[in-house]
Amino acid sequence: MYELYFSIGVALFSVLFAWYTYVKVSNVPQGSKEMKEISDSIYKGALTFLNNEYKVLVVFVAVVFAIIWAFVNLGMAVSFLVGAFLSALAGNLGMRVATKANARTAEASKKSLNDGLRVAFSAGSVMGFLIVGFGVLGITLLYMIYKDVNVIYGFSFGASSIALFARVGGGIYTKAADVGADLVGKIEEDIPEDDPRNPAVIADNVGDNVGDVAGMGADLYESYVGAIIASMALGGAMFGVKGVLLPLTVASVGILSSIIGTFFVGSKKNAQSALNQGVIASTLLMIVAAFFVVKYGVGDLKVFYSVLTGLLSGVLIGYATIYFTSYDYKPTKLISKSATTGAATNIISGLSMGMLSTAVPVLTVSAAIIIAYKLSGIYGIAMAGVGMLSTLGITLATDAYGPVADNAAGIAEMAHLGHEIRERTESLDAVGNTTAAMGKGFAIGSAALTALSLFVVYAQTIQKITGHAISISLTNPNTLAGLFIGGLLPFVFTGLTLNAVGRAASKMVEEVRRQFRHIEGIMEGKRKPDYDKCIEISTKAAINEMILPGLIAILTPIVVGYFMGPEALGGLLGGAIVTGFLLAIFMANAGGAWDNAKKYIESGKHGGKGSRAHKSAVVGDTVGDPFKDTSGPSLNILIKLMTIVSVVFAAALFA
Repeated sequence: MYELYFSIGVALFSVLFAWYTYVKVSNVPQGSKEMKEISDSIYKGALTFLNNEYKVLVVFVAVVFAIIWAFVNLGMAVSFLVGAFLSALAGNLGMRVATKANARTAEASKKSLNDGLRVAFSAGSVMGFLIVGFGVLGITLLYMIYKDVNVIYGFSFGASSIALFARVGGGIYTKAADVGADLVGKIEEDIPEDDPRNPAVIADNVGDNVGDVAGMGADLYESYVGAIIASMALGGAMFGVKGVLLPLTVASVGILSSIIGTFFVGSKKNAQSALNQGVIASTLLMIVAAFFVVKYGVGDLKVFYSVLTGLLSGVLIGYATIYFTSYDYKPTKLISKSATTGAATNIISGLSMGMLSTAVPVLTVSAAIIIAYKLSGIYGIAMAGVGMLSTLGITLATDAYGPVADNAAGIAEMAHLGHEIRERTESLDAVGNTTAAMGKGFAIGSAALTALSLFVVYAQTIQKITGHAISISLTNPNTLAGLFIGGLLPFVFTGLTLNAVGRAASKMVEEVRRQFRHIEGIMEGKRKPDYDKCIEISTKAAINEMILPGLIAILTPIVVGYFMGPEALGGLLGGAIVTGFLLAIFMANAGGAWDNAKKYIESGKHGGKGSRAHKSAVVGDTVGDPFKDTSGPSLNILIKLMTIVSVVFAAALFA
């Protein structure tokens, strides 16, 4: 059982590395008094939102804990509680560091682009290594205590629940502020992005952190633990205890590979190549380490090739995402060019590119499923998911880097640091948009493999309960009805979240307009806007609007299973996985491409800032905002959450 102690040691080392990185970031100067004040306002706004969100989540967690204890068992309830707590803790700590690093990144950028990059990436690394450290630590300790993988499903349920509320709530918050700030500031008043005269500017910068740091962290945390737990559950049938422990060991060497990879980040050329160096180094190290871990763990190298399949699939999905969302490549350049003829053509172009971008991820995941299954059966598919997420530490670090860079660019504008510093931070921010899109694509791809693995666990659980194999056949009317309901759910969920952003953004637009009209001296820079009022609008909207989508995700599988049976529930999960996967990729990539198309114009193309093309691209960007930061990334949590709910409550529904 040395594997368990190895995993605990690596998990603790990951948390210590995160702490070391935090201390390193804290020692970087914050800059001028004005920079510090702006940073503090963002920090306080982010904490205000999280504190209000956690008040709701505490009640939710307590109620669900009691329900699981009453209808399932105490061990599962405790596991749920631990998963929820660690997810919330990692998101909270990571966001605190990110909001403290924004001014420091701007200050470091005065020296060089590389110095700014290192600070932003280090701040992102705190989130990345807290997530993987807490994930492996929680799973390992629970397995050591209960000696039963079935109990640990509750851990995944807890992580998924927090992730959905964090993603939806954070996404509504950030996009209400962003859309409101852009529509009034850029289009109506013709002032620059992050102009301190814009009343929604602080709320916008707060939103980057609660959405893309706390939200994305919780998202990938639940993918990570879900993939590991599903693999542990399926591994026992093939290799006994060794098959159960192998996913933990693979995840642990992935953490070590990611830590080493962070030391390869750094380049005087450009930020994107610098981040790529770290990811590539971690991937190569992971391949070598996984070979020996699998060889001496279970002795079947077919499992190693399954891990390798997932790892390479993740890299391929990431680079496909970069191709469709970075303005270095043709798709985004075409979207920016379409803005020269108006907002409508810009939106049409972005929609079409988003739809086309689904091809490579879907074909890649499909190929990974077939190859991994031929190599090691269902266990191979699950291990492919673990492989895809094995270097999550550094992948999430590059993703969480984005909001820090975005905030740094905002502070450079608000604190009037000059054209050169603004240009450097804008360059870091543009790369951050691409890494964020890459992170979302990565999360969605891993969600498909994880959900599929949990789907198999669900089928096996039903077989244990009923004594016979479940028949999920398209000739069964209950299964077919469930399939259509499942296919419908991602669209209903997306409609609810898009409407939530629209309503909240409308309130923000009205408030920003009110302040411009009625508070004298704002446009002349003589009086500060009422930033707190905009923060309050986003906070209230996010908390109120996140509840209904979250309840739908949790209650629908239970209702369908109770009234229509296990076959219908199986159909529901299958339909939701397919449509949710496709819709999530489409929305995330379209939104990322619209954003970078706007930035491409701002770099001086097609008339530059203030041109007709720029105003059209801003409209496209505001349409894409809730696509890429609210609805799209929430969908991959939806499909995993519904699957794990089905597994956790299967005994209560069908025994």
